[in-house]
Amino acid sequence: MDPDLDLDMDMETLADDANAALADDSGGEAERNEAAEAEAEVERYEAAEAEADILRDRFRLAVISIATAEGKKAGMTVADPVVSCIADLAFKSAEQLAKDAELFAQHAGRKSVRMDDVILTAHRNEHLMGLLRTFSQELKGKEPASERKRKKSSKKDETVIEV
Repeated sequence: MDPDLDLDMDMETLADDANAALADDSGGEAERNEAAEAEAEVERYEAAEAEADILRDRFRLAVISIATAEGKKAGMTVADPVVSCIADLAFKSAEQLAKDAELFAQHAGRKSVRMDDVILTAHRNEHLMGLLRTFSQELKGKEPASERKRKKSSKKDETVIEV
């Protein structure tokens, strides 16, 4: 066998091994990038969870404060376990209302929730729905005229009607 041929084959084998090692190294880099992205995603999730916990606690404290104040107005003392139950119930109700409003917006093909979606969430409680409609109308009344949408009544009549 020719020694030069053996040397050429050895060089090709070394080159193949080096290429394989480089390919493995770049694969390792991709894995490291994926791991870093996954870790960043976990950190974002944990930060969002921490923020949600803070908001939930603030909401509960506000409800506790309101329940206690309303009890005092009525000349009653509300027991702590009762106040805690009221706070939990209020939070769960608000959470469900938010989910319902989001579903109504998605059903309408929108990515953002509008006042109409909030009003629709109260469809089981006519009194609440009436209060929300009144509140919505009051908000529209306070809105500056320049920000309101304008509609034409018809092609024949060129008057503009504010909505």
